[in-house]
Amino acid sequence: MSIKSQPTRLVGAIALAMGLSSTAFANEQATQDQAVLISPVVVTASRSEEKIEDVPARISIIDPKIVDQSPIASLPALLKTDAAINMVQSGGMGQLADIYLRGMESDHTLILRDGVRLNNASSGTANLAFIDTTDIKQIEILKGPASVLYGTDAIAGVVQLVSKTPDKNTAFITGEIGENDTYKSIVGADLVQDGFYAQIRGQRLESDATQVTNQRTNKKDTAAFDQKGFSSKLGVEKENYAASIDYSTNKGTSLYDAYTFNGDLLKQDFENEIINLRGRVNLSDQVELNARLSQFKDEVDQKNSSDYVHSKTQEAELYGKWDVYAQHSLLAGVTYRKLEGDILSYGTPYDRDVTSTGYYLQHQYNGTKLNTQAGIRVEDNQKYGTHTVGQIAARYLVLPSTSIYTNIGTAFKSPTLNELYNSWNGNPDLDPEESTSYEIGIDQKLGYGFKTGISAYYTEVKDLIASVNYQKLTNINKATYTGGELYLAWQQDDLFAKATYSYVKPENKETHEDLNRRPRQGLSLSAGLQNAVYGLSASLVAKSKSNDWDARYRNPGYATVDLNAYWNINPNIKVFTNIENIGDVNYKTAYQDKGYYYINGGRLASVGVTLKY
Repeated sequence: MSIKSQPTRLVGAIALAMGLSSTAFANEQATQDQAVLISPVVVTASRSEEKIEDVPARISIIDPKIVDQSPIASLPALLKTDAAINMVQSGGMGQLADIYLRGMESDHTLILRDGVRLNNASSGTANLAFIDTTDIKQIEILKGPASVLYGTDAIAGVVQLVSKTPDKNTAFITGEIGENDTYKSIVGADLVQDGFYAQIRGQRLESDATQVTNQRTNKKDTAAFDQKGFSSKLGVEKENYAASIDYSTNKGTSLYDAYTFNGDLLKQDFENEIINLRGRVNLSDQVELNARLSQFKDEVDQKNSSDYVHSKTQEAELYGKWDVYAQHSLLAGVTYRKLEGDILSYGTPYDRDVTSTGYYLQHQYNGTKLNTQAGIRVEDNQKYGTHTVGQIAARYLVLPSTSIYTNIGTAFKSPTLNELYNSWNGNPDLDPEESTSYEIGIDQKLGYGFKTGISAYYTEVKDLIASVNYQKLTNINKATYTGGELYLAWQQDDLFAKATYSYVKPENKETHEDLNRRPRQGLSLSAGLQNAVYGLSASLVAKSKSNDWDARYRNPGYATVDLNAYWNINPNIKVFTNIENIGDVNYKTAYQDKGYYYINGGRLASVGVTLKY
């Protein structure tokens, strides 16, 4: 797409958004009743469904309307809308993306899809840019320690992608086209009959994308990105039993900066695959037994060299829930995990695996005013032995419109395979990183559709794994994270607005400096009108400046605005438009080297249509 044609398409996208919203307003009374505000239901905090307002922790969701409004939108683009998350992407679409939840390390946040661990076995982080969001119902962001239920990597919290389960017979095709020669197409079908269901999806995305850095060279090549994927689901959901098998695969090619400072790009192929087999049986009215077998493969192969990273995570989990009394329940389970890494990096290979078994027990009380959770986990790891963590949390309804909560817990992160076995600075004698967290918060309903809340937390992480003067990795560092969150939300019928502010001071206790790439302040604003027929919304994301590895260069703050609109013309046709970063703000995402920065992908305006049967 030429530069000259981009403003024209942008104007067209805005015109479509405004025109469709006007038509929808004119037909609102004839086509749709007023929406009813329902408290969202989440599953990540306790492994069972509960209202978000009852969870004794700070948890937020990216709901189905947000996920569905743009098939092109990447997972990093969706996650950055949470004020407590700083997404650092080394360029635009398809580039390496690190997640800093509440200012903590990228490998301190566990990424799940329906319980399957997506953190890479070699690096401990998830390849967020390569995870497709097709068929995601909602994204749940649990903030604070969660190692009791989920084991390693959940020091900062858990981001869980909850997939859709078919609820009616349907078939559809979606197409979206946007700037930078970007397009995505999705085709799918659902079948439901007497509790049995089947689902199939196929998707393809291609984009010329944008330049990765702000280097000025004679080369104008952009970091093109393409991917295609397939997923299927087969299951049965009955009152006394359930079973399902999910399979998904996503593969493609990504170009990235060669670090030669002359505009050269390198190419890599990626592929990830998820197999998830789950079952539930109700042994009685009080006892429920659940089982899961899963495997996640994550592979990246360099095209300009022989280097590769092949990672595999296998898990077997069995847990039961016993409703002891009307308000008391016990959750007990065991998880066996095997991490495998076959790596060739800079000509030096390793092929290793590590196994661990975790045993956990959690008590939950759900009363009319008081909700509590208390749990303990014992993790037996092949490399570092036995480790124990615990957590206790409570939420109390002080007044009909006022609730307070507190949360105290410990968590851990096991050394990754790279940290243990990398030939450059690996150390097989590393211990896990450990954390202790304290949090308090209050939520208040104000009337007239308003509600607000504020929370404060303190987390201390010790035995951080790091290298001094590029020598062998050791457990030496200690860091603290002191912060809080404040939100104000309003909803009346179809209209909504929400503002969330986040503050964190991520301090290296040895140097007393802020940790790199962690802005202290984050702000997100969203407002609009949404119902089952049409919607028009806008959102703003802003971050303050942050440090980077070279003290002479700081990452400046930025603010971007997105616009989204959709119109369900009838039950069979939906049209939509999205403008990501409508101001085309070219902000610096992170410092690279030699005075250069990685930069974001700029504006991406798109339009699309979904045809359903």
